[in-house]
Amino acid sequence: MSKNQLLVIILLFIAFQTQAQFIKNKALDFNIGFGYSFPYDDVNIEGDGFYLHGEYVLTVSNWVDFRPYAGLIFTTASDDPNKKPFETTANSLLIGGKTRITAPIPYVAPYFEIGIGASIGNFKTVTPFTYINDSGVFITIPFSVGLELGKKHNFDIAFSYYFINSVQQFIGGATIGFSIPLDD
Repeated sequence: MSKNQLLVIILLFIAFQTQAQFIKNKALDFNIGFGYSFPYDDVNIEGDGFYLHGEYVLTVSNWVDFRPYAGLIFTTASDDPNKKPFETTANSLLIGGKTRITAPIPYVAPYFEIGIGASIGNFKTVTPFTYINDSGVFITIPFSVGLELGKKHNFDIAFSYYFINSVQQFIGGATIGFSIPLDD
């Protein structure tokens, strides 16, 4: 084993054993809702289906969170015969990390999120201008807007989007969710 490999292993060990002092609270967030997929092309073609999403929330302050996430999305093509043979579908596992900025307002707190991640799955984008039928791992840019609700902001409604340039489509969900605090 080289000195560099040993140094990397020691640094990783120290990093995993060190408690971050700036993390104030931890929680798990779960969202479920209507999933959708749309092509980047300006056409009236969409897919719809199911969306499920979970996050490990690391709260830095009452207005900033870091959120590693994992989710699933399954969409199918529209049954409208006028849209055949065009379609946009996604069957994917979503993983990555986001940062949420929240306006610290009691009971109804608006927020937005942005981050980077990966989509692992099958995507089909067929429009008059694009034909992509691909599977694999693709870089995604997640973006969400929503409202945290309740006295402790432990419920939310959101619109989440994942932009995937490689397959010329964006996917996402209109969701409802809840938060489970992990702190004592």
